[in-house]
Amino acid sequence: MDTHNENNATRRIEALKNRVQMMKDHDYYFYNQPVEQILEGAKVKVKGRTMGMYASYSYLGLVNHPRINEAAKKAVDQWGTGTNGVRTLAGTLTLHNELEETIANFKHTESAITYTSGYVTNLTVISSLMGRGDYIFSDKINHASIVDGCLMSGAEFRRFRHNDMEHLEGLLKNAPSDIAKLVIADSVFSMDGDIIDLPKTIELCKKYNAWLMIDEAHSVGVLGKTGTGIEEHFGLGDVIDIKMGTLSKTIPSVGGYVAGKKDLIDYLRHGSRAYIFSAALPPAQAAAANESFKVILDEPWRIDRLNANTKQFIGGLKGMGFDTLLTETAIVPVMCGTDEMAFELTKQCQENDIFVLPVVSPAVQEGMSRLRATVTAAHEPADIEHAMSVIETAGRKMGLIK
Repeated sequence: MDTHNENNATRRIEALKNRVQMMKDHDYYFYNQPVEQILEGAKVKVKGRTMGMYASYSYLGLVNHPRINEAAKKAVDQWGTGTNGVRTLAGTLTLHNELEETIANFKHTESAITYTSGYVTNLTVISSLMGRGDYIFSDKINHASIVDGCLMSGAEFRRFRHNDMEHLEGLLKNAPSDIAKLVIADSVFSMDGDIIDLPKTIELCKKYNAWLMIDEAHSVGVLGKTGTGIEEHFGLGDVIDIKMGTLSKTIPSVGGYVAGKKDLIDYLRHGSRAYIFSAALPPAQAAAANESFKVILDEPWRIDRLNANTKQFIGGLKGMGFDTLLTETAIVPVMCGTDEMAFELTKQCQENDIFVLPVVSPAVQEGMSRLRATVTAAHEPADIEHAMSVIETAGRKMGLIK
């Protein structure tokens, strides 16, 4: 490493170290806090205190579900704790094939493939399918894993303004007609909680002969009458070419998947590096994920509870005067403006046993710092009321609301 690069690297490390230290000095460092115990009713034990959990992605409250835990334990008894191999060689278990079949059925596709993380799924799928000379069109606030996959692919990377279909059409119109085109977007945007305009996106993809990839990390188990996701939410059939999702949010496991046509999945199975060169999902995690999809369909009341809790939380905060952007889902941004305001609101909430976390720049644009609060099917209405009153009291004290 030459001195110039070393100095640049050292400067980056030093800048981040100083920022973290500044947060700690002001008692504003809330990241990497270990949860000691997960309790009933969307509560956790942190620093010896029982707190209401409003930062979890367990949207349907499936963490610690007895059926899912039992499936994981049985898998350990049958296969042990690891696979000690990549899927292509000795790492595939009958359990992996069963999980992929379950996902394909759940997502109404011919086939599915699983990976060891959601981040890796986006990275490898985009960069395996697209390359130099191809064009990718990505929503401006797509998840970092999508952006990284686009950059890694080497394709021409065009970003359209958030959920702006006119801008997307303009970009598609200007792209060469004889090359591969991919439009990619989150289904539910992870920082804002709003939903992509899927019907219009599909219309544009058909018109300009582009593939469509949708990241359903925050919509499986959240959108649709039975929780199967964004296509069901809009009353559409099998209309998305590449259906990506995660196994670590509503599904209480770890990993990622893509569901789609058999030819696409076969290509990824033999051509995507993260599948070929990563060890297979551990048996317990594959079994837990497999059982979770079944529980979602068997317990539709969870979707109803989540919808009611979401309505209560968004409606309550808006009624108090908070800006929650255009969210329609369980991800509820409580806008604060500056990083300091987001840190202070977090501090006051946590001091009153409401576990929320701040999202600040560069994860969001400067001036758009927020609490990114979440509700789940496991929350009781009375607990949501209590959490909102804590946020309201702090917000008034700080001058965020009048």
